[in-house]
Amino acid sequence: MSIQSLTLNQFRNLANSNLNFSPSLNVIIGDNGSGKSSLLESIFFLGHGKSFRTAKIEQLIQTEQANFVVSAKDDLNHQLGVKRGRQGDIQIRINGDSKYRLSDLAKHVAVQVITPETFRLFFGGPKERRKFVDLGLFHVEHSYVNLWREFKKILVQRNACLKQRIGGQQLSYYNQLFCQQSETIAKARQHYVEQLAEELNKWLEIIMPVLADNISLHYQRGWSSSRSLSDLLNDNYERELKYGYSLFGAHKFDLQFSYNKQPVEQILSRGQQKLFLMALTIAQANLIYQSQKIAPIILIDDIGAELDKHSRTVLAEAIAQLHCQLFITAIEQDALDAMLPQQHNYKMFHVKHGVVTEITQGEKT
Repeated sequence: MSIQSLTLNQFRNLANSNLNFSPSLNVIIGDNGSGKSSLLESIFFLGHGKSFRTAKIEQLIQTEQANFVVSAKDDLNHQLGVKRGRQGDIQIRINGDSKYRLSDLAKHVAVQVITPETFRLFFGGPKERRKFVDLGLFHVEHSYVNLWREFKKILVQRNACLKQRIGGQQLSYYNQLFCQQSETIAKARQHYVEQLAEELNKWLEIIMPVLADNISLHYQRGWSSSRSLSDLLNDNYERELKYGYSLFGAHKFDLQFSYNKQPVEQILSRGQQKLFLMALTIAQANLIYQSQKIAPIILIDDIGAELDKHSRTVLAEAIAQLHCQLFITAIEQDALDAMLPQQHNYKMFHVKHGVVTEITQGEKT
């Protein structure tokens, strides 16, 4: 999908706005603090129901306002909207109907984001990498969300048994469910990671051809690959009782990124890491498109940071082959010159003090 129009009310420092976008490329120019990242954040919120910058909802709502509203019309003429209040109350609307949940909204808006915070995939621990993989799986295999919800319920019950030192038949019952669901989720994730690795190789050959052959993904399912989960739980019963929670299972899986068998963050430069993250995000976006024929939206914040002109040119070549809508921000328009297509099928916007203005092509900010 693509966003044809976006309406913002009381979101961050942005003035109330009605914006019309290109279905392919949209570039946003503005100084630090002008509101350009907030514009990306509003689109991200529409697809995820949360910010990629903060967990504090009150920071997203303008001072002295009770809530904010973000709504959009997509290329299929669906009207999508989310309203969020200071107390955490949320209202989702799709085509005027408010009976929906965030997961329903996310099925319409598949949003991928690359920001300075995206480097948490390297440094933020397994939790960040689990979120990345599960986001892709959610869009590629819609039944996955129900698998994960059921697993989390079982995990809560099993952890309660361990914390309260409840054994016997009750723990055995939840152990059986826990192992079955962990195995099912592990197989789904492994299959997805194999697809992702294959797709990633294609984009690395375009974006990082010199390094591509030495980069690999390593899937770790959350328990030893040489032992059954059931045996591990039996052997570690006393240890899990001591901690009061499950030490093994699908909730512990990880995905490692390696260059010549070393963590990429220890070998690649900051600019190379960013190119790798671009390739990884593009690979996931393309998998979503191939499986669902839903064109995802990619948000890239501050494209000029860490990337030289050659890297931006190579990235532009990769983006030109994508079926997606793209939003890119930069401080200076010159940082985007290498990425702007010659056929002028894009839109450019300038943000100043929260006011978003469309720029006529060829006009300098």
